[in-house]
Amino acid sequence: MQRLARRIPNLIDAFRPAEGPPPATLLPFMRWAVRGAEVPLVGAGLLFVLTGTLEVITALLLGDIIDAALSSGPDAFFSTHLWLILGTIAFFVLIRPACFLASAAANTLVIQPNVMPLVLSRLHRWTMGQAVQFFDNDFAGRIAQKQMQTARAITDVVSEMANTVCFALASLIGAVLLLIGIDWRIALTLAVWLVAYLSLIGWYMPRIRVRSKARASARAMVTGQVVDTITNIKTVKLFAHAEHEDRAALGAMGKFREAVIHVGTLAAGFRGVLMLLAGFLPAMLIGGTLLLWRGGTATAGDIAAAGTIAIRIAQMTGWVSHTLLGIYASIGEIEDGMRTLTPRHSVTDAPDATSLDVPDGEIEFRDVTFTYGREKEGLRGVNLRVTPGERLGIVGASGAGKSTLVALLLRLYDTEEGKILIDGQDISTVTQESLRRAISMVTQDTAMFNRSARDNLKYGFPDAQDEEMEEAARRAEAHEFVTGLEDFNSRTGYDAHLGERGVRLSGGQRQRVALARAILKNAPILVLDEATSALDSEVEAQIQTALDEVMEGKTVLAIAHRLSTIARMDRILVLDAGQIVEEGTHEELVALGGRYAGFWHRQSGGFLDVTEAAE
Repeated sequence: MQRLARRIPNLIDAFRPAEGPPPATLLPFMRWAVRGAEVPLVGAGLLFVLTGTLEVITALLLGDIIDAALSSGPDAFFSTHLWLILGTIAFFVLIRPACFLASAAANTLVIQPNVMPLVLSRLHRWTMGQAVQFFDNDFAGRIAQKQMQTARAITDVVSEMANTVCFALASLIGAVLLLIGIDWRIALTLAVWLVAYLSLIGWYMPRIRVRSKARASARAMVTGQVVDTITNIKTVKLFAHAEHEDRAALGAMGKFREAVIHVGTLAAGFRGVLMLLAGFLPAMLIGGTLLLWRGGTATAGDIAAAGTIAIRIAQMTGWVSHTLLGIYASIGEIEDGMRTLTPRHSVTDAPDATSLDVPDGEIEFRDVTFTYGREKEGLRGVNLRVTPGERLGIVGASGAGKSTLVALLLRLYDTEEGKILIDGQDISTVTQESLRRAISMVTQDTAMFNRSARDNLKYGFPDAQDEEMEEAARRAEAHEFVTGLEDFNSRTGYDAHLGERGVRLSGGQRQRVALARAILKNAPILVLDEATSALDSEVEAQIQTALDEVMEGKTVLAIAHRLSTIARMDRILVLDAGQIVEEGTHEELVALGGRYAGFWHRQSGGFLDVTEAAE
């Protein structure tokens, strides 16, 4: 039994990749979400059809037993109807429990453990493929909530369709057939009741669906607001804005509460009207069969069977109505999630994309323009060639286009005009993964995972040996502070967790970890985006030798506001309003007396002119 229980869940591959992008309409989207699991799901549905049919057989057997008992009398009943008695006992003791056990296993071992991870993994993979701009335009918590909400809602719909809808339909169809066997007029009575029941559902459910969609949207907004506040909790405390954030959170919660009340009002009315309708069914079926019995066209067993069916359907009405409310609410949540999660990727690999080959590391920008769809910002008509092994410094005022240039090189965005080549290969024709594997990057805002220091250090090269990792940490002046770490679970050194976004480290420590990552990755192209901005001058001097070693033989693009960091570069570009306005070595640009010279004099001589300060 245990071996069988281990095998049954494997009927569905819970992490099978999706085929193609998610459709933007409901039914195709749900088919996309569960594609590959259809056979086990249909099998589970058939099991519930079987268990629904057993409910009708129960009523039929009860009627047969009563008719047999009345016809044979108490003395001859057991001797003349032994096989009927034994068959009924076998049905209730063996067959019915076995079928219900199989259907329960289908739900708890096949549907529930597999459908949610199957859908969630597909949604997560698709979302991970979105461009950076997709995440910049939304709350991280809201996106995560949409993934969880949609996966859970699809699981609930699939589970309840099999568990309840298939069971109820089989019960109703079997009940109609049973009542036809008694008298077609009794069956017609049930059919009329069903029309009224379905009409009621048809009026309420679309309204439940719309209101549930609004409730799901409000719930996701609450999650996004709360996660955003918690993520920035230090800023909240530094600015003493706890009350402000509380008001923002309560505002989102208030809208969610109103949406819940809006759904609840409609749901309560639906349940009340439906239970009133259910109360008419036993009176109609039992009363009609009694009239037939008085006329001699129905037996006592028919009365018992019709009564059993009527009471069972009346009881089932409340259960089914509750389930249908849940299904339509889940459909509303799925549709709400689809709006966020189904947009097509804005940056995609070409169908025939190849892996990038970087034998030399030459970089070329040809007439590159990218403005984020706005009139200002970005780059405009940039032409630039970085020779293999050249160390290029990039400076400019905020908004000049420095980070945009690097983002386009990493293909976080696609150029609007022009193209970028690495060793003669257009980066739009190679895979994004191979492109980014060829580039190491150290940023000003270094991202850390709430994982061990070892995991964070090895992120650029997961297969590195511990000795290689430690050597990289030493070269980045990170080994000493890492070995002194201890987290709240008493893990120490390289096993200590760094907290969400590396919160347990200082800014300088995070940048040293990022530098160690870059050293360990050892990619042919190195991008330094304010890589030493969080370091004090002493530490910067300590790792300068390591940086020189890391840059040796690599093509380097270094962005820095602290000009001492890039004064030793082979060449320096000055960007302004998305265009290259100056170019040369440090000495040449200082002698030119232009923008770079102005930057340099302000940093080396102070922000105030010496003569102005004297006055």
